[in-house]
Amino acid sequence: MNKEIQQKETDGKGMFYIEKDGDIVAELTYTLQDNNIMTLDHTETNPEYSGEGLASGLVKHSVDYAREKDLKIDPLCKYAAKQFERHEEYQEVQATEE
Repeated sequence: MNKEIQQKETDGKGMFYIEKDGDIVAELTYTLQDNNIMTLDHTETNPEYSGEGLASGLVKHSVDYAREKDLKIDPLCKYAAKQFERHEEYQEVQATEE
């Protein structure tokens, strides 16, 4: 399967996703706040593709995107929050509460 990550964004809401045969098999949704914080709302993978690293790949992609765009990330989604706990290198882009 092609694991190319695609992106859609409209009016400050967006998603990173992976498709197979025209169907979305994994997605991570986010909201861009006015203060340059990207809130990761939800991560989901089709159960058929569970364990293939798709969701973790989407979180990593969101971190790379945040670095590129000079954004901070608020990992609201439980899965994304766990990934931030596991990967110390992600914490440099994690939004801190002030």
